[in-house]
Amino acid sequence: MIYYISGGQRSGKSSFAQNLALSFSQEPVYLATARVWDTDFADRVKRHQDDRDARWANLEEEKDLSKLDLDGRVVVLDCVTLWLTNYFVDTQYDVERSLKEAQTEWDKVCQKKCTLIVVSNEIGMGTHAETEIGRKFTDLQGWMNQYIARRADEAYFMVSGIPMKIK
Repeated sequence: MIYYISGGQRSGKSSFAQNLALSFSQEPVYLATARVWDTDFADRVKRHQDDRDARWANLEEEKDLSKLDLDGRVVVLDCVTLWLTNYFVDTQYDVERSLKEAQTEWDKVCQKKCTLIVVSNEIGMGTHAETEIGRKFTDLQGWMNQYIARRADEAYFMVSGIPMKIK
């Protein structure tokens, strides 16, 4: 099963995903995809880690999610935006190549026999990005969100901490 959870920043996506995971398993996996770029981001990562207790197994993987042994597990993948950022930076902001590489990896992840709870951001609903790179990433994120949501069994959109089931 794939559960897709999207919404804006601080909309409650991660909390909803974690509670959903705990409703399925008392030993879920938290799969973090972030690269720690600076001290502010390190503080954000620490806050997320502090939200989880000893029941959680923590895995970190920046890009190659399919190499992890996830079979039989309940996995919160948090988040697609940071995962895509890693592709985008590594391809030197090539949207087409980033999208192709991420889609190929996503198809491999979907072959895993696990319950996957995927957290992503809807970044195209806010202000228009000021930079060309920002606009390219917004497009990349939107296309990848669509790709993942199509494969999801259930999809939720978070607004102000309230989940709205959309699929």
